[in-house]
Amino acid sequence: MLMTKERRSAIRSLRGWAISVLQEAGAVRECETHGWMQDRADPHARERAFDIARQDPPDGLSVAAGIAEIEDVLASIGDTCPECPPDC
Repeated sequence: MLMTKERRSAIRSLRGWAISVLQEAGAVRECETHGWMQDRADPHARERAFDIARQDPPDGLSVAAGIAEIEDVLASIGDTCPECPPDC
């Protein structure tokens, strides 16, 4: 049986590509209410994201640039939504 690799849809920015990879790996999720990205703090999911970046870097950029952008995105988001009330 012939297996084909499904290609990701076109991404307009490097940051968008990184967020897409992180979501695909399960390393981040979107707040259902407000849409903010939230870090799931799952080390295995993060490693999956880095593996995806190594195997399929963004078109025209190096693997190092893709990994650096994933690291930048992870550093820029928190694990809670800034608009959701804190749990008491």
